Amino acid sequence: MTIREQLELREMDYLSPYATKSKESLGRKREETECDIRPVFQRDRDRILHSKSFRRLKQKTQVFLLPKGDHYRTRLTHTLEVSQNARTIAKALRLNEDLVEAISLGHDLGHTPFGHAGERALNELCPQGFKHAEQSVRVVECLEKDGQGLNLTREVLDGILTHQTASEPMTLEGQVVRLSDKIAYVNHDIDDAIRGGILSEADIPPKYRMILGNSTKERLNTITHDVIINSMDKPNVQMSEEVNEAMQGLRKFMFENVYKNSVAKQEESKAIEMVRKLYFYYYEQLDKLPNEYLRRMEFYGDSKEQVICDYIAGMTDNYAVKVFQEIFIPESWKF
Repeated sequence: MTIREQLELREMDYLSPYATKSKESLGRKREETECDIRPVFQRDRDRILHSKSFRRLKQKTQVFLLPKGDHYRTRLTHTLEVSQNARTIAKALRLNEDLVEAISLGHDLGHTPFGHAGERALNELCPQGFKHAEQSVRVVECLEKDGQGLNLTREVLDGILTHQTASEPMTLEGQVVRLSDKIAYVNHDIDDAIRGGILSEADIPPKYRMILGNSTKERLNTITHDVIINSMDKPNVQMSEEVNEAMQGLRKFMFENVYKNSVAKQEESKAIEMVRKLYFYYYEQLDKLPNEYLRRMEFYGDSKEQVICDYIAGMTDNYAVKVFQEIFIPESWKF
């Protein structure tokens, strides 16, 4: 018996009846020889972790564009915090931690440079629209490994796709990640906003602090415990009504006071215009795209607009700025 088979049997004996077992996975689009050591979801996790798109997350904006300081979240640190929250909940509920971690690490791979500002810009420009969850699936299915994709399991693909949609994930592990994403960004964005001088702890409405806590640590502790207590041995992952209402209220407060705040978003219009100019530049001069994107049009029939979106969405903030300067800023003006 291989190590993988032993681990699969251990899952069958230990995990909750509602957990997704590696041995019962719906499989991959392309069949592969099984690894002798790793179950399928652990293998997916490793593939995402070693991908180029995962490494690029370290230089992609979370909320604050070009923050003055080293301690603000990036898309990568957000992803790691989602993974940590999700694994804590999954472990307590005896769900499949490998599946939870794979979905968590892959859920934002399709995010654009400059955070949601870049996403909005591409959504307005692309005829087919642009949603980062769908692009994340496209990254792992079509763009990674020179167009071969990572060939992930259907459960991981579903969790990535449904992490921010009205559609219900097919697994409880997917539900855990979707909830953990919201838990992470609401709480760490408060932390970043306080660091940036946009908020103080006292600005948070007392009715939310009374229920959730008076610090990021307290709020994470309250919400995590509430999810675990209310989801234990149940076929759904959920919060109590009181905590859910408080978190939704806090999320609304953040949209009104941080996500749309003029200080936090003062550079957004510049970022949006940069994405727009890059899009139209490549639209008019398609031959300037890297060959790997041009090949997708030739061999896979992808549209001109799609490959331009693929290329721009894959850029880090720094690379987008660099390319923009090379194209639009005269050499004599550069410092």
